[in-house]
Amino acid sequence: MASFKVVCVAIFLSAFAYHSSRVDGSIAKSMYIDWGNQHTVIQGDDLPLVLDQSSGTGAQSKKTFLFGSFEMLIKFVPGNSAGTVTAYYLSSTGDKHDEIDFEFLGNSTGEPYIIHTNVYTQGVGNREQRFYPWFDPSADYHNYTVSWNPNAIVWYVDGIPIRVFRNYESNGIPYPNQQGMRVYTSLWNADDWATRGGLVKIDWNSSPFIARIRGFRPRACIWNGPNSISQCALPSSSSWWNSPEFSQLSPAKFGQMNWFRKNYMIYDYCQDTKRFNGVMPPECSLPQF
Repeated sequence: MASFKVVCVAIFLSAFAYHSSRVDGSIAKSMYIDWGNQHTVIQGDDLPLVLDQSSGTGAQSKKTFLFGSFEMLIKFVPGNSAGTVTAYYLSSTGDKHDEIDFEFLGNSTGEPYIIHTNVYTQGVGNREQRFYPWFDPSADYHNYTVSWNPNAIVWYVDGIPIRVFRNYESNGIPYPNQQGMRVYTSLWNADDWATRGGLVKIDWNSSPFIARIRGFRPRACIWNGPNSISQCALPSSSSWWNSPEFSQLSPAKFGQMNWFRKNYMIYDYCQDTKRFNGVMPPECSLPQF
């Protein structure tokens, strides 16, 4: 049973001798600002995300990917950040889009941020899990990584896995593996829902709010249309993709995830029987790690 728990999170990624991208350049080379550029600018490997009463800020990757590891260093809005959301996510486009979310919900001064995660397949989400961080994410930069492959999605914070979503298509459960996704980051006003269900509003007297992004590193298969699916889903002979980070969750990583979830998870959709009227999503009865 223990070996099943370790191996089932296999993260072998993809036929990358010719189709992979390991972008170690600056944010300026790999992303661009797509809204809110009137009050911010990419500065080499640094991107200040700014929110004031005129608008927030959003940026996206220049390339589209299918499977890979996507890491970013983020320092969040300090002080009274209630109502603000800093987002870092992968998404395709259209009504039937796929999406993998990291969203970070600000809070009143002295209250912890909330790490919000979700998965959308074919335009349908409703798979939220939320956590408190074990540190102040506004005091310094921390690493937030999404690893996505044909078998599983794993969310990491500073190298600690916090969530796994496995591919159970064989059980009739949709999984995001047919659409290329870009990587997005943004800071925006979500005070209609983000803090206590919208009860706490943004204090604009504290604006402008600034979150800081750096160190975006995608190591991933570039999406070039439907033909990329077969190209990106094959086992890789690359030494990078066969490294322990992608081959499996080690017993140590499995232990870290259990520790984190036991101590810092505050919401799991698979435990919310009232929300689903007792008819739980089918993946909730299947092992994820």
